[in-house]
Amino acid sequence: MSDYFIHESSYIDDDVQIGEGTKIWHFCHVLSHTTIGKNCSFGQNCIIGPKVKIGNGVKVQNNVSIYEGVEIEDDVFLGPSMVFTNVINPRAFIQRKSEFKKTLLKRGCSIGANATIVCGVTIGRYALIGAGAVVTKDVPDFALMVGVPARQIGWVDKAGNRMEFDAEGIAIDSFDGSRYRLINGKVKEL
Repeated sequence: MSDYFIHESSYIDDDVQIGEGTKIWHFCHVLSHTTIGKNCSFGQNCIIGPKVKIGNGVKVQNNVSIYEGVEIEDDVFLGPSMVFTNVINPRAFIQRKSEFKKTLLKRGCSIGANATIVCGVTIGRYALIGAGAVVTKDVPDFALMVGVPARQIGWVDKAGNRMEFDAEGIAIDSFDGSRYRLINGKVKEL
């Protein structure tokens, strides 16, 4: 008996590692050489891999494809029908597997429903990408991004609530009380 759950309608290829407590629901396909951490959840109709690395505590909603070149750290949230790419200029008649670009989602970030993450970017720790946004460049830690193309409109804390910086440039995290300072356009934990 395994220590994870795979719905009977899903397919798991050879050479896949799945962590304890992970749940993979209806109509999913996990391709070979993929590693999935502990306590993850995949909604229906997800495709993962090949050669994808996913951390612990990741929540993937329905209809998400995580392609080769994507790496996801712990505690990341992927909203329903959000999209990754792995080639900048795809053509059906040209094979560009050697041109896949790495996309990194750092710990605790969240991607809203129907957002698109263009390959080759890094999404910072605890950043929040709004629904429908199109991310075309790197996103700083704790940044709140919206629009097409995505632009930063503020900062969020670990709980995803907007951070307000006082006159001394200090903000308090509503999740765990951490203190932050805004220095040269970057949020630094004190």
